[in-house]
Amino acid sequence: MLTLLLAVSLQAPGDWPVYGRDPGGARFSPLTEITRQNVTQLQVAWTYHTGIPDMSSMSHRPPALEVTPIVVDGTMYVITPTGIVAALDPATGAERWRYDAGVNPHRGYGDFASRGVSIWRDSRAAAGASCARRIIAATIDARLVALDAATGKPCAGFGAGGVVDLRKGLRVAPDEFAFYEVTSPPAVVGDLVITGSAVADNTNLAPASGEVRAYNARTGGLKWTFDPVPQDSADPAFKTWQNGAARIVGAANVWSVIVADPARDLVFLPTSSPAPDYFGGMRLGEDRYASSIVALRASTGKVVWHFQTVHHDLWDFDNAAPPALATVTHDGATIPAVLQTGKSGMLYVLDRTTGTPIFPVEERPVPASSVSGEVAS
Repeated sequence: MLTLLLAVSLQAPGDWPVYGRDPGGARFSPLTEITRQNVTQLQVAWTYHTGIPDMSSMSHRPPALEVTPIVVDGTMYVITPTGIVAALDPATGAERWRYDAGVNPHRGYGDFASRGVSIWRDSRAAAGASCARRIIAATIDARLVALDAATGKPCAGFGAGGVVDLRKGLRVAPDEFAFYEVTSPPAVVGDLVITGSAVADNTNLAPASGEVRAYNARTGGLKWTFDPVPQDSADPAFKTWQNGAARIVGAANVWSVIVADPARDLVFLPTSSPAPDYFGGMRLGEDRYASSIVALRASTGKVVWHFQTVHHDLWDFDNAAPPALATVTHDGATIPAVLQTGKSGMLYVLDRTTGTPIFPVEERPVPASSVSGEVAS
């Protein structure tokens, strides 16, 4: 018998302060006004026009509005793919402030979307002080922006004038500007802002590296870096990249949403396939940390455990969905779990503290590849 209990959050019932409502991504709302009986009676209360121009005739992918708004302390916050962050009255849709990051929409982004923003509260700041509450936004052109939640003005003490350039310090700089993006909201754990990236992983062997990085929420200073393509030769995962391929391969990035268990000092990364997506002859081996669920110590970025969902991914089977944290009751035991599904269509239920499958996982060999130089896992 299996019983699932999603994490219960402590915020106000009407708030939605994180992409998945709570750090573990449960997406559960305790509100009861909308029911099965009255859902068909819902009507549009208001509409907010973002100001995104019609770009449907563009030769490359046009922008897509994929934002999940957050609602905190009576204000709704949204972001557009073109880098406009707005604060709205959730009752009327009236705009309280707007910040325009000035994203160039004609760069040819492969995934032209921004899925949300995050909020951080400075425990050291006086109530009502400037930037005591900050909206943290990651733009499609890879900038991390900190804004005063009350006014929308950049927080001057964060990075350079409120902005951190996420292109700086990458192991592999992007071949082209649009090969490196950020499309999902950062995770906030304590005083850290943790962000992944979206990489054009089907263009060449190393379009860009896919490091996950943690920044100080006050200053924008870099705290730690985790590369899903391991660079430490002493790491056992490094040896799963044959012939030293880890030194030259990019991607395996986390373009989806990172979730966290702050009480256990853990963050959970749904990593993607290494580059290039559909040929692995130059990266033979299991390619560990790619196409995996990786649990890191949030405070240090060190690997606690990992579980690879696809060995030597040749199919672009990214872990596209955010993980979800739940408590599983199975065979009389209560187990803190992380649930992960991805493009393969499989659902993995793992012990959150160890990465051990709670239910058996059967591994099967895939058909041998007929592509010259390829060895399927």
